Formats: sequence, structure tokens, C-alpha cells
Amino acid sequence: MTAVDERPITDTAAERRQSLETDFARLEVSKAVKAELLRGEIVMMAGPDWVHNLIVLFVERQIPLDNWYPVQTQDLSIPGESTQPQPDLVVVEHGAFDGPGHLVPAPAVTLVLEVVSKSSIDRDYGVKRSIYAAGRIPVYLIIDPMAAHCVLLTQPRGSGEEADYQVERTSKFGEPLPLDMLGINLDTTRFGTLPPIRTHRRP
Repeated sequence: MTAVDERPITDTAAERRQSLETDFARLEVSKAVKAELLRGEIVMMAGPDWVHNLIVLFVERQIPLDNWYPVQTQDLSIPGESTQPQPDLVVVEHGAFDGPGHLVPAPAVTLVLEVVSKSSIDRDYGVKRSIYAAGRIPVYLIIDPMAAHCVLLTQPRGSGEEADYQVERTSKFGEPLPLDMLGINLDTTRFGTLPPIRTHRRP
């Protein structure tokens, strides 16, 4: 006869989330690997290539430091979610977050940037779009060197997996991209490209 454990399961969703976040915080990975917690799933990927890094650098150098902190390798906290993404660039207004801690709360962030790679297409255009919208981050900028365009997403709405941005603007590399919230026109003429992927049909 098979024994059945009839003890009640007492773990709440909040307790499971806390346990997962604790395990993620203890995770040790090589410096060559990037790890993120995305809606309860630990995602690891290889470090970015040269084209990717230069695009992030070119964007970062155009953001005025007198009003903004453009920061790389910064983890975010999304309220109500088992999620700790690490965007390629995070832009925070002076005074919105003074630390300390390795997690910046999403409500303190003005803009996040993701540069698309072969392995991150679905995450950057899909799950992260939903995550950043759920976190009420006002601006999500996707730069895609395979499609040679930028996608600017604004006006987040909704919650959880149903969250999304209501306004989407796509512009080609070489065209200036107005980032009114930062008071700049982003120069995209120096953005490098990568070979297109046949299965790449986003956005």
C-alpha cells in the first residue's frame, strides 16, 4: 500500500517567491555569464558581443549626466513579481533612488534599454516588454542590430503578464530618435548591425 502524505501544504505564493529570490541571490555564476530572474525562471546567457557593447556605450554617452544616471549591469526589482531583470542600460533621474542595495525599484526608473541578440529576441520583445510595463517603467527602448531599427515603447498599462505599452514607435538606424523624457535626440548613426535572422519576425 502506498503511503500518502496528508499534511497540508502551507507555503504561500509570497513564501515561494521569497525562497526563489533568496536562491537567486545566492547563485554564483562566472563573470562571462549574465543571470536574470524573469517571472520565476532563472535565465542565463553568454556575455554580449562587441556590436552590442558599442551600442550601449554610444547611448550611454549621449545621456546628460547633470540630470540622469545611466547605469549598466544594474538589477531591478519589479513590485509583486518574482522578477529581477538586468537591462543593458538603466536610466534613473537624480534623487529618484539613493541606494544602497543592488536592486533598484522599477518605480524609480525612467528608461530601460535592451539590445537584442540572437538568443534574446523573444525575451526582449515579449516577456521583458510585459515585465517593464508591469513595473510602470515609463520608457522601454529596444535596439535591434539584426533588424537595424529602434523600437521606443511608452505609456505602460496593465498588470502581470497582461501588461503592455500603449504607444510604439519604430525608427531605422541612422534616423535621430527623440527621447523627450531625457531632453535629447538620440543619434543612431554609429550603431553597428548584425546579420539578420530568417526567423526574426518581431516586433
